[in-house]
Amino acid sequence: MNTQNHLRNLQHQTILERAKYPKNQGKTNPIDRYQIGDNPSCGDRIELTIKFSQTKQIIEDIKFQGKGCALTIASADLMAEILLGKTREEALEITEKFRQMLKGEISLSDNLPKLNIFQGVAQFPIRIKCVLLSWHTLKTTLESLN
Repeated sequence: MNTQNHLRNLQHQTILERAKYPKNQGKTNPIDRYQIGDNPSCGDRIELTIKFSQTKQIIEDIKFQGKGCALTIASADLMAEILLGKTREEALEITEKFRQMLKGEISLSDNLPKLNIFQGVAQFPIRIKCVLLSWHTLKTTLESLN
């Protein structure tokens, strides 16, 4: 097996593992923000809850519940892990960079290596919506705080 096939297989396994055993599933306590994201074309649905710091600037906890394909669930789980402790501005910046990577516009830098497992999705435009569902839901939530 060549290196590229091995890497693709490893990425696939990581996505399946995250989808099967998500670490950030549930609801935050307390729930400062609640947002539902739907992808009506495939039936995927994510319910996002966020707990903010007292200043409402830092994400202290982020959880999700929902149903969807492996890409939807794995993406929501990694999003919650990566954005924990980030400011609203940092979270929005990471969300935009992730969107650009999925569209094939940029490569993510080494400071977000976990998100690179989704890089191959750029080859399948119809699947980008699955990966971005939780991120769009988060963006809507964060932008509504202004």
